[in-house]
Parts: sequence; C-alpha cells; structure tokens
Amino acid sequence: MKEIPEGTSDEMVIDTTPDMGVKHLPVPMYSTPAMVGHIEGLCLKMLIPFQDAGESSVGYRVDVKHTAPTPIGMKVTVKSRVKEAEGRKVVFEVEVYNETGAKIGEGIHERRVIDMSRFAGKPA
Repeated sequence: MKEIPEGTSDEMVIDTTPDMGVKHLPVPMYSTPAMVGHIEGLCLKMLIPFQDAGESSVGYRVDVKHTAPTPIGMKVTVKSRVKEAEGRKVVFEVEVYNETGAKIGEGIHERRVIDMSRFAGKPA
C-alpha cells in the first residue's frame, strides 16, 4: 500500500431512493443503515488509488451519529477526510449533509487494508 496523506478528502452526492428509507415511519426517511453504507462506500473508494495489486480494504470500526431526519427524495452529501493513516490502518472523519445544508450525521470510520490472498477463506 502506498501512503495516503492525512487530510486527503473526497465527497459524493446521493439521490435518496425508497430502498434507502426507514419503512416504519409515516413519511419515508433516509435510514441510518443507508447512511453507514454510503460512508463505507466513499471511504472504500478513497483507498483504491493507494492500494497495491491484490489489496482491498475492509471496515474495521464505524462510530457515527445520525443526528437529523432527511425525507426520501432529498439529496445527501457524504464527506470524508483522512484523519490518521498508519500502516494498513486508515481512520476517516465523516460528515453527512442533506440538500438544505443541514448536517445529518458525523463520526469516524476506520478501515484496514488487506492482502486478498491471505484474507480469502479465513474464517474467524
């Protein structure tokens, strides 16, 4: 793995769809599992240019707060910044905003870069 500089950042905009919503509320809202999935997806994408052949990354820790509702149909923006990179461990600071500019989530996501040949087929 090539070194990923601290401060490296990226963002992505998502059009929320019904499959990303909480189904048990009277008005469908963007769900926490969907938000976490989008955070992980962005951080995974950010690491790809720094990985060597045969490497990938896996989520190691997710510590996020989902602080405000967002109706399905509204866009959300996921932002991520490398807070710490040490060896195969990369810690990201993450924030999520809806299209009104309201912060709806924040936290930390940690990933570990893995050697796919050593990882494959090894149960816990």
